[in-house]
Amino acid sequence: MRAVGIHEFGGREQLELLDVPEPKVGADVMLIRVVAAGVNPVDCKLREGRLEPAWPHVFPVVPGWDAAGVVERVGPAVTRFAPGDEVIAYCRKHFVGEGAYAEYVTVPEGFAAPRPASLAWPEAAALPLAGLTALQALRRLELREGETLLVQAAAGGVGSYAVQLAVRLRARVIGTAGAGNHDYLRGLGAEEAIDYGRTDVVTAVRDLHPRGVDAVLDLVGGETLSRSVETLRDGGRILSIVQPPSGEEFRVRGIRPLYIFVRPDGGELAELAQLVDGGSLSVHLQEVLPLDQAARAHELLEAGHVRGKLALTVREADAGAGA
Repeated sequence: MRAVGIHEFGGREQLELLDVPEPKVGADVMLIRVVAAGVNPVDCKLREGRLEPAWPHVFPVVPGWDAAGVVERVGPAVTRFAPGDEVIAYCRKHFVGEGAYAEYVTVPEGFAAPRPASLAWPEAAALPLAGLTALQALRRLELREGETLLVQAAAGGVGSYAVQLAVRLRARVIGTAGAGNHDYLRGLGAEEAIDYGRTDVVTAVRDLHPRGVDAVLDLVGGETLSRSVETLRDGGRILSIVQPPSGEEFRVRGIRPLYIFVRPDGGELAELAQLVDGGSLSVHLQEVLPLDQAARAHELLEAGHVRGKLALTVREADAGAGA
């Protein structure tokens, strides 16, 4: 089958068109004929070898964690889906190698959900990983109605979903983003937007909320994560998806530091799909590229400032079907 992958770790030039065998279909696994694949920052980390210390890799490695497509074949223990079903899936496995930048991908049936009927294929492919990350993060933060949430890097994939989901919980949202994305964030429901490139975020947040915000969702890590503590009220919560907030700076004023690593969950993915079809969650794609331009998609991600998500069309003839 046709795929894009790498034979060794490195830069974008390592991505190339490959002819690889179809993945095997286990008893509780289904084979998906991929129509579109989502592109995420973790794909770039994978390509560079930054996941190798924690995950077994099987070369040639095909990246990609998000798929939208049609069930081609199912294992004998699969009960929720049948051939011909249109699905979305978070395609995580216990090893790295058989990703979604390919004509076919396999996933356990519990990692998939019906495709949102209101979305075109590329939009549907942009939902699983980032949408699940945002949903699970807000649930871990136990965000409640009336609370104020600061989302660091709010205009990206996870941030865009997190803003909308927090607003749906009737929380007040402050998002950090470049000035060009402020209207976008307000359109998602954020009450305030802060230009992290021109403004000290801590000072700006404290000007708006002198006692501090209730919770912070960090999507950046590093110094941004460390300094975010200063925006919190006493007893507030801070959650990062980038790195565990384990330093001494987080053990102050009763603050609760949290970390999640997104997990596959077909039930939660179905919840997100229902929110999309109900009109309370939208998917924003900055650009859709053909599979053979995966390197260009990585270039856009690595340059920063992608608004929302990117996706790859794997089967051009089907890419607009079902929209």
